[in-house]
Amino acid sequence: MVDVLDEAASVDATWLGDALADVPLPKSQQRVANVLIRNPQLASYAELSVIAQRADVNVSTVVRTAQALGYRGWPDLQRELRSRYLVRLSTEDTLAEHGPYHSPLHDALNHDLANLRLTLESNTGAEAEAAIAALAAADSILVVGLGSFAGPASVMAHLGSTMGYPIALESRAGVHLATASNMLGPGDVLVVVNMWRSIAQIIVTAEAAHAAGAKVIAISDMRRGRLANIADQLLIVPSEGISFFQSVTAATSVVYGLLAGMESAHPRRSREAIRRTQQLWKDLEIYLD
Repeated sequence: MVDVLDEAASVDATWLGDALADVPLPKSQQRVANVLIRNPQLASYAELSVIAQRADVNVSTVVRTAQALGYRGWPDLQRELRSRYLVRLSTEDTLAEHGPYHSPLHDALNHDLANLRLTLESNTGAEAEAAIAALAAADSILVVGLGSFAGPASVMAHLGSTMGYPIALESRAGVHLATASNMLGPGDVLVVVNMWRSIAQIIVTAEAAHAAGAKVIAISDMRRGRLANIADQLLIVPSEGISFFQSVTAATSVVYGLLAGMESAHPRRSREAIRRTQQLWKDLEIYLD
């Protein structure tokens, strides 16, 4: 057996980060790893059969290679590789990578359908239930998401509060993030929605909360890295969209699943809080009807 990076040492593998574990592999699996290391675009987008052909192995060897490297199979590994590849592209290069569209609307919908299927394959029911249990038992919950990813974070904080959960949103960085998170400790939960590029302030905040005893639930497109290393619960979602932007569809669907579980965990409290909220809507004359 040889180490995964031995034969590809002369190749710039920095695009991979820590995506491939440095573990001994049989020679056939090493050939697969070398193909991935040497061909970022191919590794990120090619069909399983193409990778197998390029490495001169059968498709089952590619699957076993992914599993030996710590992934659930080829789709899980390729999602991780594509996340690493896209992060290194400029916004303009990302636009060129995705190319022209036959129909922007249908292409976006089909892409998100694929993202949702991959999300379903990447997370087990047990992982989701563990995250729900942590949220249901929390003394307080802080949800953090910046930029586009403030969208699913905002949905979680808004609807969680509607159900009576002690939950707050922080969608800003800097001193706002420091102030919102400085009291997190045992019994509290920090939910981090961070995909595409790892945001340093969010990662440092998560590490500080973890060190202080709070539980960290991460919704991320990377199974490896600093956030994954400290997350008590890690839920994997693809974030690639069409054009130059990322998609939050899969992340938002995961949030809705967590919220449904949180309602089921405390049905009486949730429904009483919802009734009070609906009464306030009427008292404040918020809606025309």
